[in-house]
Amino acid sequence: MAQYGNSLVKKAKTTSEQPCTFTANGVEVKLTPATVKNYLVSGNAERITDQEVVMFINLCKYNGLNPWLREAYCIKYGSSPATMVVGKETFQKRADADPNYNGEQAGVIVETADGQIERREGCLVLENEQLLGGWAKVYRKDRLYPSTAEVSMTEYTGRKSDGSPNGQWSGKPATMIRKVALVQALREAFPARLGALYTAEERGYAEPVEATFNEVPEADAPTPQQTSGKTPMPDAAPAPSDADDFFAGVE
Repeated sequence: MAQYGNSLVKKAKTTSEQPCTFTANGVEVKLTPATVKNYLVSGNAERITDQEVVMFINLCKYNGLNPWLREAYCIKYGSSPATMVVGKETFQKRADADPNYNGEQAGVIVETADGQIERREGCLVLENEQLLGGWAKVYRKDRLYPSTAEVSMTEYTGRKSDGSPNGQWSGKPATMIRKVALVQALREAFPARLGALYTAEERGYAEPVEATFNEVPEADAPTPQQTSGKTPMPDAAPAPSDADDFFAGVE
């Protein structure tokens, strides 16, 4: 009986590490739970659960996302639930690929020195102005009116436990809020392509694009076709000074 029980355990372990293979943009992607835990989790990778890993793999599989090309991120800080988000460029590329896509406009909403509310294209905010939010319009050839979005700084700014803005929300708030508005308008314009996807900026922080990479063993390393000559996903995102509070105010 003991031998029979051990064989079941061994079989279960082997099954759990079987790769999940799927195609993303014509490229074969192969992921295992071990690969995700070791190389594709930003933040506190040691805290991620098996359930969260499976959810991330399925997010990539059913949405055709290649995490080695930074199309999807699995982010884990402290005891907070892991967050799975996609890169803003993924939204842009999928919109560009739709034959009905007909351009976009996006910018910031500011209160000028004389108290006027102005919707300005781009990210320019003067020193004597207050940044209130962001706006965007996405046009489709088959629709009479554009899909629009306006978002406020108070709703989306990521904050630390002391109430101060965290990460890029502190240094580049206009860029961040413009991104939030744009991806929301893109999602409304193309719900079939983007309906279930959200970006890091919408969750109160920036994409984890800067990191120091560990060497990936040959067995787990992505093929040249998977990376297309690009840098693999970061091993960990730069943590804020109060990482456990990264998700403060995030629904």
